[in-house]
Amino acid sequence: MCQLAGLGLAREAVVSCRSMRITLRSWSGVCATLMLLLPVYMGCAHAQSTARPPEFKVDPTWPTIPNNWVLGEVTSISVDRNDNIWVLHVPQSIPEDKRANAAPPVLQFDTAGKLLASWGGPGNGAEWLGREHGIFVDANDFVWIGGRAGWPRATTPGVSDDMIMKFTMTGALVMQIGRSGQSTGNLDTENVHQATDVFVDTDAKEIYVADGYGNKRVIVFDSETGKFKRMWGAFGNPPPSTFAPNAPAPQPQTTPEGPPEFGLPHAIKVSRDGVVYLADRINNRIQLFTREGKFLKQVRVTNQGSDVVPVPAGFAFSPDQGQQLLYVVDSGPMRVVIFDRLSMTQIGVVGMRGTNAGEFDIVHHMAVDSNGNLYTAEIVNNRRAQKFVLVRAR
Repeated sequence: MCQLAGLGLAREAVVSCRSMRITLRSWSGVCATLMLLLPVYMGCAHAQSTARPPEFKVDPTWPTIPNNWVLGEVTSISVDRNDNIWVLHVPQSIPEDKRANAAPPVLQFDTAGKLLASWGGPGNGAEWLGREHGIFVDANDFVWIGGRAGWPRATTPGVSDDMIMKFTMTGALVMQIGRSGQSTGNLDTENVHQATDVFVDTDAKEIYVADGYGNKRVIVFDSETGKFKRMWGAFGNPPPSTFAPNAPAPQPQTTPEGPPEFGLPHAIKVSRDGVVYLADRINNRIQLFTREGKFLKQVRVTNQGSDVVPVPAGFAFSPDQGQQLLYVVDSGPMRVVIFDRLSMTQIGVVGMRGTNAGEFDIVHHMAVDSNGNLYTAEIVNNRRAQKFVLVRAR
């Protein structure tokens, strides 16, 4: 049955859904009634799954933004090995009349939401990104950042974020893979082209790149030298030789498998057991590969009882040793979908479209800390980072 627990004075609630056939349409009717009290909910996305999803409640006070700073679109978020949270935002997306109060693009917070450090941006003599998009902090305390300037169209001639930048935690540039405006397309082994996300395997000394807005591939570099190692496209095929921006909106799927090329690779993660997960955003599919690029399987996100097309856009794993859960940002219906990672079946969701604490518009990337708490990044409308506290594990 569906149970509600923990309805408090702070408009927080925890919802668990067990052993009940329920569609998102019928669930949305419940949510409409309880909207003022339910900024966060858990639902059953797959009626046939009886696995118990974890439960979360939003922390509406997290984080604290000091100095009267203003955030632009919060594009990405990462958690380091000390459970500090790194937030990336786009200062140039702030309206001009407020831009003087723009926070630096890179912000580091502790789990309580206190600002620990901030840095980044043009003006220090080093090359900087035209439009910040993805951030990842690796196990060796290096901060990796990519951008999407030039997509979906060039706004400044010759400016395209065709690089990945590696920094220390204090913002010193360590290495740069690629150069602005230098990409020659999907077969280029020196540059990326508006890459969307990265993941660093520090043991193997490899960086996996979802490349991304301008290209249709996964590309892997040596994380110490920046040297090219390998690349692949959808289904493990070679990337196409085309050189054109990818469409922004969901595309019609004319076959069960979808097109033979990626539409817009938007997120990438590698599990401890060596599976590479790639979110093909506009084709609503998650493709799984070996580290070497051999195709394993494909899964689509479902949204039963609704006409809203799922849009997988970000990933995070649960922190247990086996990484039992895969969290998937779905920026179509605006939610985080919870998958049982072994079976790749949906067992629950977090959030819904809205502007209240615990709701999303538009959720973009996410991360998880060692205690299982979720952190999300929102662009366009809400422009914020949020924390969802784990109140009951699976």
